[in-house]
Amino acid sequence: MPTTENASAGGTAVRDIPIDWEALEDAFENNAPEVHSYLHLGTGDVLRVVDGVADPQMHARIAADANYLRIDPVSSREQYRWMERYIPMVEDMELQAKLSQAIDGKGAFRRFKDVLMSYGPERERWFAFRSERLRIFMEAWLSAHALNPVPRPLWVPEVPARPEAAPAAPAVEAPAREREEVREPRRGGKSVESLRKNLRDIAEALGPRDLDTLTAFAEFLKARRAARSFAHHYHEAPGPSDEDAGPASQEIASESRSDTA
Repeated sequence: MPTTENASAGGTAVRDIPIDWEALEDAFENNAPEVHSYLHLGTGDVLRVVDGVADPQMHARIAADANYLRIDPVSSREQYRWMERYIPMVEDMELQAKLSQAIDGKGAFRRFKDVLMSYGPERERWFAFRSERLRIFMEAWLSAHALNPVPRPLWVPEVPARPEAAPAAPAVEAPAREREEVREPRRGGKSVESLRKNLRDIAEALGPRDLDTLTAFAEFLKARRAARSFAHHYHEAPGPSDEDAGPASQEIASESRSDTA
């Protein structure tokens, strides 16, 4: 995808990039040492590589591709400070005490999240607070690398040409069962927000072990999408000779997130 480069006030060329904010936020939040994330400067997509799962040559291929920029996630120390700053904002004094106790010692992130599982509204406020901190961190990082985020293009399905009008056929009433099927909404027509709400409702009813399983599967789906995106860009770009080339495509699986809130 073509990008526009402009000159900033300091004379540095600034590149417009259609950022995938959700994927970028996930990359900055996940600071597991075996997980490495890269931003594609052309498409704004985020590629995740997991050590021990991906092809060992994948890092070398990405490093040789100038279109990829390594993402340095937010440190655990900084994310711990976010929890410390949030706790005094909780109005429920009993919950505030539980959260203060939860972040004391090893496993603080997991305990903090487990406590909030029973407090839906406060949990949503924490997610909003953390997302705001992440957004500030990401915007500063983009600015430091002379990247200007722009809206991502919307995919619009191509509408086939309408055939010439045919003679009108006599109106025939459809059977009752067919009329019911027509009135039934299509599953694919649900909005993204509706699907996300359904997923949140399901997650609220699951226990910690089931949540880990659900998170691992979701991470796998994201990693597979990122792997296909990388393979697509890698094949389009001029590559090395056949003797030096690795496998045609790589399937990158992902593991569960690190123990962060």
